[in-house]
Amino acid sequence: MADVGFIGLGVMGRPMAQHLLRGGHRLFIHTRKAPPPELLQAGASACDCARAVAERAATIILMLPNTADVRSVLFGPDGLAVALERGKLVIDMSSIAPGATREFARKVTDAGAEYLDAPVSGGETGAKAGTLTIMVGGPQVSFDRARPLFELMGKNITLIGDHGAGQTAKVANQIIVALTIAAVSEALMFASKAGADPARVRAALMGGFASSRILEVHGERMLKRQFAPGFRIALHRKDLALALEGANELGMPLPQTAQCQQLLNGLLASGDGALDHSALVHIYERLAAHQLGSGNLAHQGSGVPS
Repeated sequence: MADVGFIGLGVMGRPMAQHLLRGGHRLFIHTRKAPPPELLQAGASACDCARAVAERAATIILMLPNTADVRSVLFGPDGLAVALERGKLVIDMSSIAPGATREFARKVTDAGAEYLDAPVSGGETGAKAGTLTIMVGGPQVSFDRARPLFELMGKNITLIGDHGAGQTAKVANQIIVALTIAAVSEALMFASKAGADPARVRAALMGGFASSRILEVHGERMLKRQFAPGFRIALHRKDLALALEGANELGMPLPQTAQCQQLLNGLLASGDGALDHSALVHIYERLAAHQLGSGNLAHQGSGVPS
């Protein structure tokens, strides 16, 4: 049994924290909102600030929305850094900028503590099932120490390289996911507008070379119009911004990533930022004046999402 801190208990963080409790660990939690009652009932202890978590836990896990949030939790007033000391391990499982991650790791290790960046893929489904893919950056000794905790939350756990390498792998993951969601949206919309049943088209494609986890899961979401987040459009847009910033630093083009980010910008502008990223299909519906699977809606004012 270990004393583990967990900061950030949203769609992903909450089920991840539950797995740690089920694994028998003592859990100290902090969140900007009220602590989830199911975690408290399962034995978690609520702390009123990040510093209090670090004072009570030997390993502190972060699962936060963006780079600024991680910086604030680490180094802001009542942040973790105030209480960090030799023997403490900080694991950032958020998806943030690789460059900032390397900066944070230097500051934490200068304080005598250890640091890993360990972003995840698999969405809410993977978080609930404990089957997340975990991409880790940092020293082997810290990775070995953290692995028993990772194994409670994920299945495919890989040490990619030094600090920042986990975040770099996550950015690459987000490029593939975004472009594949766009491809599935285009394909199903093309089939539907042409008069084919998109559900049957999807079923046929699932048996061929076009098959993918995104066609399976997000294709079904599109057809059933189930867009409650899993992974919010606003967060995926943030991840593609990280990809484009990194490409600018490297002096290389990411043309399809840039185009996909513009589609996500359009969804944010129309108020869809809180929907699941599979709602990218909404952009194609608006452009084609056609709702997936419903026939031509060019003259039906309520049919195409606004």
